[in-house]
Amino acid sequence: MWTLAGQGCWRGRALAAWATRAARRGLPGPRPAPTRGAAAESKAPDRSYSSADRKETIDMSRFPVENTRNFSIIAHVDHGKSTLADRLLELTGAIDKTKNNKQVLDKLQVERERGITVKAQTASLFYDYEGKQYLLNLIDTPGHVDFSYEVSRSLSACQGVLLVVDANEGIQAQTVANFFLAFEAQLSVIPVINKIDLKNADPERVEKQIEKVFDMPSDECIKISAKLGTNVESVLQAVIKRIPPPKVHRKNPLRALVFDSTFDQYRGVIANVALFDGVVSKGDKIVSAHTQKTYEVNEVGVLNPNEQPTHKLYAGQVGYLIAGMKDVTEAQIGDTLYLHKRPVEPLPGFKSAKPMVFAGMYPVDQSEYNNLKSAIEKLTLNDSSVTVHRDSSLALGAGWRLGFLGLLHMEVFNQRLEQEYNASVILTTPTVPYKAVLSSAKLIKEYREKEITIINPAQFPDKSKVTEYLEPIVLGTIITPDEYTGKIIMLCQARRAVQKNMMYIDQNRIMLKYLFPLNEIVVDFYDSLKSLSSGYASFDYEDAGYQTAELVKLDILLNGNIVEELVTVVHKDKAYAAGKAICERLKDSLPRQLFEIAIQAALGSKIIARETVKAYRKNVLAKCAELL
Repeated sequence: MWTLAGQGCWRGRALAAWATRAARRGLPGPRPAPTRGAAAESKAPDRSYSSADRKETIDMSRFPVENTRNFSIIAHVDHGKSTLADRLLELTGAIDKTKNNKQVLDKLQVERERGITVKAQTASLFYDYEGKQYLLNLIDTPGHVDFSYEVSRSLSACQGVLLVVDANEGIQAQTVANFFLAFEAQLSVIPVINKIDLKNADPERVEKQIEKVFDMPSDECIKISAKLGTNVESVLQAVIKRIPPPKVHRKNPLRALVFDSTFDQYRGVIANVALFDGVVSKGDKIVSAHTQKTYEVNEVGVLNPNEQPTHKLYAGQVGYLIAGMKDVTEAQIGDTLYLHKRPVEPLPGFKSAKPMVFAGMYPVDQSEYNNLKSAIEKLTLNDSSVTVHRDSSLALGAGWRLGFLGLLHMEVFNQRLEQEYNASVILTTPTVPYKAVLSSAKLIKEYREKEITIINPAQFPDKSKVTEYLEPIVLGTIITPDEYTGKIIMLCQARRAVQKNMMYIDQNRIMLKYLFPLNEIVVDFYDSLKSLSSGYASFDYEDAGYQTAELVKLDILLNGNIVEELVTVVHKDKAYAAGKAICERLKDSLPRQLFEIAIQAALGSKIIARETVKAYRKNVLAKCAELL
């Protein structure tokens, strides 16, 4: 029987065992319970595990608005944004100077593995200049076209940008795209020419490119080497001199913009906020303009680059806020937060991201459906450019149709699901969103609109039901050395592209602008472009609406049965080549069976391509060989 004596004996044995283990590890053993007198005389031990005690709290009131600067670093892929961010962190004392400081702000495993920035990251830097201490809020942004939504969101919290250009590569396609994002937002642009230490660097040529393409005087360019730290100090001084302080009012009621958010398993949603008016402190009651729910602020602080709690955050500053939001749907990016009973006019927020690529996502095992649903919800909180629609398939079961900004975006999202949430998924072939204009009043009444959007090829309507099909088009920018121009023009023509512009940006580099059908570039265009140009050409695109096209639904049949998951939409002129290629790949992929498998590609009732997987045959000579 379990008795109090037994309980005490068990506790004594547990304490003895703990003391033995502690002695082996060199740790202090368990402390005996103090007597009442001793307890009164001695102070309680420090709580070494609480973040508030471990981190020094910063007084943010020391930084008036005129001593605050908010800026982003924008550039093409691999031009040295993250390396420059590392040097700026070192110069301001945010991190120690060591050789291990590489991509300090790239915190995701996928970022370190691929060597690219996927998520925009914030860091508050404290810098002394001419006897004053300045607060510099830096946002390091991604460079790939698939993550341009991260860049546009980051710019909403800034008053200026550092436009980094490689002294060897010069202006690239994403450099142009990012410059115009900053230009449209009316931000101050500081051109920075990086990698001047390289053997083939030609900063004078890049200066002329910047002057010609962006109409910026060459004497405004700052020449640096972020890797070696050469002249990086002048970048910080230029930020203070050339970027204006934020135009805000601290005496007005609180108005804060949520420009990013992450989900913590224990603390709930951590919202990154930019304060446009007022002050927020721990204990304040705040309201979300989107959900109208009220929360109590548990913690506010700045990222330096790790979380650093503060007493308050003031207008013009950028930091994080934890307010007990436990549901991932509660922290909408672009939301406005204000004080309880002091409503304000919500900030404009963000233009929602327009998905360019759709793919079906299904759990490998249907028993994992709820776990995968939770993982997708948490990850879409951190990556709001992904759109989610519920979907189901006869072969794969219940799942989702996800919209992404591009193919790399889709790959990174899938990789993050595996690494951060240990989720295994099946992804279907990526497709683009098509539109169809319905022909009859009956169909318009059924769909409740004349023009429908098709994100799942299996739901592509028959030609008899529509007056015309529309396909998405994009305006693509290609920058390449001129010796590859002929090959690239042929590649573009093969992808049904229409040339819009062609100009030399210097003596041997050319910028081409083409209108592309999106489905022609979404899968393998970038790889083909890189291989044709020996890796020198760069590519960027932006949405350009829709155009009419002769589209057909290509069905894939196995032994006469349509496989919905393999259905694709292609242009009429490319249907035969696409059908033949899919049949050949399936023939190589499908294992042989005891029966023959007929693989067919069909347009409606017309078969346009066929391959056959031969059946296993009985080896009638096997026994004869044994007898011999």
